[in-house]
Amino acid sequence: MQRSAVLLDLCKSCAARNNVNMLARLLANGGPAYRVPRLISVRHLSVNIADKKERTERQTERADVAIKPAVGAEVKSDIRLPHPIWKEDQLHSITITHKEPKQFSDKMAYYSVQAMRTGFDVFSGYKFGKMTEGKWIKRMIFLETVAGVPGMVAAMVRHLNSLRKMKTDHGWIHTLLEEAENERMHLMVALQLRQPGALFRGAVLFAQGIFVNMFSIAYLISPHFCHRFVGYLEEEAVKTYSKCLQHIDHGCISHWQTQKAPDIAVSYWKMAPNSTLKDVILMIRADEAHHREVNHDFSELKTDEDNPYMPGK
Repeated sequence: MQRSAVLLDLCKSCAARNNVNMLARLLANGGPAYRVPRLISVRHLSVNIADKKERTERQTERADVAIKPAVGAEVKSDIRLPHPIWKEDQLHSITITHKEPKQFSDKMAYYSVQAMRTGFDVFSGYKFGKMTEGKWIKRMIFLETVAGVPGMVAAMVRHLNSLRKMKTDHGWIHTLLEEAENERMHLMVALQLRQPGALFRGAVLFAQGIFVNMFSIAYLISPHFCHRFVGYLEEEAVKTYSKCLQHIDHGCISHWQTQKAPDIAVSYWKMAPNSTLKDVILMIRADEAHHREVNHDFSELKTDEDNPYMPGK
């Protein structure tokens, strides 16, 4: 009995270390008196340990897959907000529209955008010389670093206002954050085409420092003015991307008709694997047209009215 007890302890020790081979040898050397009464329990123990080992290996494999994505695969840690996914007929139905300014604040917003557009056209070389691929990419990058500011600032102001007054936001914040992220994703796509230099990054830093502070103060004073301003800004963005599509069809960037779309764009807009850069520009223009309508609508709503746009719509 004492020998059997010792052998059983050894078997349990081997099983705990997943040493099934040693366990089998102990069973073989234990003699009939040991094997018969203990065989079922020890075999059951070894099977459980083997199953546990197999489950551990499977969990490890799953963890490895989660931690180490395949080469070329997109890392899924960047969780994104919902946003519209445009259909083919919607992409080709976008038109250049203009909301006529009526109130004094509307006119201020419109002429402010026109002044910014003129300066930006000069800065990006849009007004003089021949447009090149480099000019188009620089223009897109700078435009999106500016366009990503209003939604985030407006969402922050409304969020803090809701906390301070202890009242509901009426559902505006999610739409504003979706807009901000959407514009940032436009920037991420453009950066796949070219990385700007130090001088360009310095200009972005300078412009952002001024624009963020000015827009924050303006939104605290008049949300109506700010949303009308963004509506007019998006009108200009639709014009710019419509012009870009013309240059893709008959200009200096005609190779964008066949150049493969960046993986980040394919993933974000759920595009077909064989999509091209032209398809990406169509998606971006549709986004800008959507922001145009949303902000013109917001400018006509009272700040305590419910947001008519559902998440991702």
